Amino acid sequence: MGTLNLSFQIQTRYISPSSPSFNTFTISLTTNRKKFNCSRFSLSMGNPNDTHTKLVPGAAGFLLQDVPHFTDYLDHLPSYPNPLQNNPAYSVVEQYFVDEDDTVTEKIVVHKESARGVHFRRAGPRQKVYFKPDDVNACIVTCGGLCPGLNTVIREIVCGLYHMYGVRKVLGIDGGYKGFYAKNTITLTPKFVDDIHKRGGTILGTSRGGHDSVKIVDRIQDRGINQVYIIGGDGTHKGAAVIFEEIRRRGLKVAVAGIPKTIDNDIPVIDKSFGFDTAVEEAQRAIKAAHVESESIGNGIGLVKLMGRYCGFIAMYATLASRDVDCCLIPESPFYLEGKGGLYEYIGKQLKQNGHMVIVIAEGAGQELLSESLQSVDQQDASGNKLLQDVGLWISHKIKEHFAKKKMPINLKYIDPTYMIRAIPSIASDNVYCTLLAHGAVHGAMAGYTGFTVGPVNGRHAYIPFNRIIEKQNKVVITDRMWARLLSSTNQPSFLKPRDIAEAKKEKYPANGILDGKIVKTMSMN
Repeated sequence: MGTLNLSFQIQTRYISPSSPSFNTFTISLTTNRKKFNCSRFSLSMGNPNDTHTKLVPGAAGFLLQDVPHFTDYLDHLPSYPNPLQNNPAYSVVEQYFVDEDDTVTEKIVVHKESARGVHFRRAGPRQKVYFKPDDVNACIVTCGGLCPGLNTVIREIVCGLYHMYGVRKVLGIDGGYKGFYAKNTITLTPKFVDDIHKRGGTILGTSRGGHDSVKIVDRIQDRGINQVYIIGGDGTHKGAAVIFEEIRRRGLKVAVAGIPKTIDNDIPVIDKSFGFDTAVEEAQRAIKAAHVESESIGNGIGLVKLMGRYCGFIAMYATLASRDVDCCLIPESPFYLEGKGGLYEYIGKQLKQNGHMVIVIAEGAGQELLSESLQSVDQQDASGNKLLQDVGLWISHKIKEHFAKKKMPINLKYIDPTYMIRAIPSIASDNVYCTLLAHGAVHGAMAGYTGFTVGPVNGRHAYIPFNRIIEKQNKVVITDRMWARLLSSTNQPSFLKPRDIAEAKKEKYPANGILDGKIVKTMSMN
């Protein structure tokens, strides 16, 4: 009976804590005239060059925040049967491939009247791939700071490409993004990477900064690379997003896949980042040492500084796991030293009651107090991260100074295990997690997806657009029950004033501007 093509325009209101803005989207609807069933329903940004958001409304009421695919900007690409169906290791698997319509919901706790909300494309192998194994020339690069599990991810990307897809050409880029400019590459084979997961650090080396997308893409073209696996945090993913945009602008068939890495667990959307469990486990050793030191002498204080530039997840989870900590200080929860309800008063109370105490402080906590005291000037590293003053040394000195004035002798031992923690190999649970991340990235790249990162969302691995990973940082919510559990465990005061509590409760809207999948809209027919 033919088809009926309709076009709608929707004006969407982007709701953010700072200010609302408006975007225009176009819906293309193809229907069968006889039955008026929707056979194709897609939503794209008004600007065809804007790849930050690829939105596909689902028929059941959810909104799929999809990732780019080669077919979005390359025409007449051949596809091939996935070689996994002939892989003996997968012969007993009931379902080889992920269904194209499978999605993962961002929110699993909803109200009775809630819309179905935002979904992501489920990660995993597809029936069709867009690379022949012999044509693949892949590269892997690690950027930013060290993190337990980096070598495991490298190993599993290499072994996944080799053993699942029969790929034989995999290069390691030496020294982070800067390594693309040099000719130093490492040929990676399963034999070469066989036992690297037992070592800390990264066999490829790393660096901060050095990002020039045009030069990097030039080198990718020169070397004939068509799959790029980038392991790093939010700064690295910002660079990866720019690299993808340049590749797309040039019309290259090059897949760019990210694997999110941050020991601080400050990457949004995903459940947690790899290496975090290892960091929490290793932090226990420092806390135990601080506890032994403090309880072995009168008025003993054990002070442990843990990593956490902008967020206090390591400090919070290490404190909860330990049960030996009397006070945990994190960047998200302001505290003060002097006066009623301040830190000094609490320390004095604990020493009088128990004779000892343990304090855990994240490296980014109390920076505003330290800046006022030292009159420091803000500086940044090559990745754009703020260079922090050593809050551990500073607060150690302030505590000693305060109790010296009070004529109350104390014995304070300061332990800083930060670089020891991030340099160790990953524990068993992180090794398994790294394997899932690496395989998810490989499956996505082989299936023709690009401009994505991979990670678990509510326990299911998904492909997530770069913009969702870099739009904000994941932080401890001090109005959440997890922080309340910590306060209950340590019995410390919250140090929050009514104004601080009011500020924390102001966050009404998610940063992506979508309220449970509902879009404020006006509709007109062309």
